[in-house]
Amino acid sequence: MPSPSTTALTGRCLCGAVTITLAGEHEEQVGACHCRMCQRWSGGLFLCFEAEASAVTVSGEVTRYRSSSFAERAFCPRCGSHLWFSDVPEGGEPTSYELMPGLFDAARRWPLRSEVYADRALASVSLAGEHRRKTQAEYEAVNPFVGEP
Repeated sequence: MPSPSTTALTGRCLCGAVTITLAGEHEEQVGACHCRMCQRWSGGLFLCFEAEASAVTVSGEVTRYRSSSFAERAFCPRCGSHLWFSDVPEGGEPTSYELMPGLFDAARRWPLRSEVYADRALASVSLAGEHRRKTQAEYEAVNPFVGEP
């Protein structure tokens, strides 16, 4: 996990019904995904930062959607705010969360660390700056279980 931090953070959804508290290791850099599933879910670009599951406490009602055979996406059922994406082992609980940085005021200062499916980005979305980029082929070569829908 790049740039680990243990700074306590609190974030919330748009309506405030869901609060996420981080009290443990998490990164303070943002990753971007341009895969088709993330585009459908986010409307264009998925941004996230990673936190260990043991660091995350969620208060409030959350709806979880199993978006693939290996992962789930969660959102507030009241306002629809996206909360996280996580790999979930068969019949298990997530070991980490890819949380939406917009939920946390502190994340406004965090730099972009990486971009995947960079060659699949919508024409209206171009991320500038120096950061790691992987194309669909490069990403799926290392993560063959993913595959774009």
